[in-house]
Amino acid sequence: MKAIVQQGNEVLRKVAHYVRTEEIGSASIQHAIKEMKLALATQKDGVALAAPQIGISLQIFVVSPGIFEKAENHNLVYINPQITYESEKTKWLDEGCLSCRWKLGQVKRHVEVSIRAYNEKGELFEETASGLLAHIFQHETDHLHGILFVDKARNVRDMTEQEINQSQE
Repeated sequence: MKAIVQQGNEVLRKVAHYVRTEEIGSASIQHAIKEMKLALATQKDGVALAAPQIGISLQIFVVSPGIFEKAENHNLVYINPQITYESEKTKWLDEGCLSCRWKLGQVKRHVEVSIRAYNEKGELFEETASGLLAHIFQHETDHLHGILFVDKARNVRDMTEQEINQSQE
């Protein structure tokens, strides 16, 4: 299983490569998705993961099924995602990142967004989200463009030992 790369690794600062639709079903793309899901599953406090975070420069992110009441009703893989709508309303939200380990900050995000992407079967879909999922879409799409949350955040700080321990429970 691939390790999650940390801030300072150059792959996190590059625009990830577009996945050609005819390649989505290929063994290499399916393997990358599997590796992403496995890496995310090892992180108790992780809700999503972009391919560059495991050193793979591809326009893919995955969302943890644990954030949904019924995960089978939701897409968990987003390939070549594009945000197609952003609400005018924004909100400062607390944010962290598996690649900026143990840092927290506040990022101004749109409260509702729509995203268009391909799933792991190569099917195009569009989804609108608010709350945590809208936040995830924006954070992970930033990753695919070489942007880390600390680039946009205010009040960035290191987590306390107590906060780290709570996040790992």
